Amino acid sequence: MVKSSVPLLRSLMRAGKKQQGSAARLLQALLAPPKPPAKALAKPKPKPKPKPKPKPKPKPKPMPARTAAPASPPLSRSGPGRAPRSATAAPASDSPAPGKWLTARYTGQLRPMSYWLYLPDGVAPPSGWPLIVMLHGCEQSATQFAQGTRMNQMAQKAGYAVLYPQQSLSAHPHRCWKWYDRATQQGGGDVPTIVGMLGQVLAGYGLDRSRVFICGMSAGAGMAHIVALNHPDLFAGLGLHSGPLYGAGHSTVGALGVMQHGNGARVDSAIAEVLERRPAFPSMPTILIQGEDDRVVRPVNQVHLRRQAMLVNGLPAAAPVRVAQKAGGRSGLPYQLHDVYRGRKLILRVAQIAQLQHAWSGGDARLSFNSAAGPDASKMLVEFFGRHRR
Repeated sequence: MVKSSVPLLRSLMRAGKKQQGSAARLLQALLAPPKPPAKALAKPKPKPKPKPKPKPKPKPKPMPARTAAPASPPLSRSGPGRAPRSATAAPASDSPAPGKWLTARYTGQLRPMSYWLYLPDGVAPPSGWPLIVMLHGCEQSATQFAQGTRMNQMAQKAGYAVLYPQQSLSAHPHRCWKWYDRATQQGGGDVPTIVGMLGQVLAGYGLDRSRVFICGMSAGAGMAHIVALNHPDLFAGLGLHSGPLYGAGHSTVGALGVMQHGNGARVDSAIAEVLERRPAFPSMPTILIQGEDDRVVRPVNQVHLRRQAMLVNGLPAAAPVRVAQKAGGRSGLPYQLHDVYRGRKLILRVAQIAQLQHAWSGGDARLSFNSAAGPDASKMLVEFFGRHRR
């Protein structure tokens, strides 16, 4: 098994120059062994004390402008079992969202999990704010994902709350969701924790249960897909950005194979197993976003995900598809939209973005796995979700 995986690993490491860093980090994230216990670590030798340097003469401090605001206000932290406390507005970005930025720790399962919650500024509708659940990728934290995607700013404009679960370092040293794990795919692993956290937030803030959506990036997309397929009654829509197909992998080396080649043998059979467990599967409107130059999770996965979404929603393979070509413009990338309707209802949207690598489209490029060039994936998700309710 190890020998057969060598060509695959070398192929991934040779991916385009601009993606080599991303590929290497994700390879390390998937294949990294667990961190050794603290007792096993050798004690570092004490460093010699440096000679004291002469203190420079103090310079007069300039007076700050009255209109200046802190670029990145600190987040509040709540202890286990405590209710979320308010922190100052949103994560740092060009235009911080003015709503509430809350953090807490869910302790209802065996493994606790931290999360962040954004509540938009203003008066909630009578039914409560709709909610988007956002799952980050490997090598990301919840706060980095919020900043990179700028989803809070988009949610403020559209009137959505946003929940950001965060994978723990104890579960994976690089915060990867284990989308390739067979037990997780069947509803175990971190799935009950995310679902329990969602229930706690829905009840605690009076959010609209008929308009709850889940999405993610890369490994987070794989995990979002798993949660939605195992708990379809909770969600009115699903969004997957640069995600692997569902139901394959089952090991770290197998996961790398899926990321590079998909798995044609599991496309139909994995969904057949889901429908066997849940014969009366409800409709699951889905949007798939993928960069055509992605060499980490290759576009073949979007082809397979498209087929899986058709099967889940009972759409015939010959269903008519509406294709729209979109020009990139000055700061954007050209892309195509492939839409499949059931009657007048948009059930499946497939966005194929030219030249986009393994990065969130239209994100904050100061953070890894984000592309400043559009289209704006967060806007695409919110616009798609706005068409649906459970």
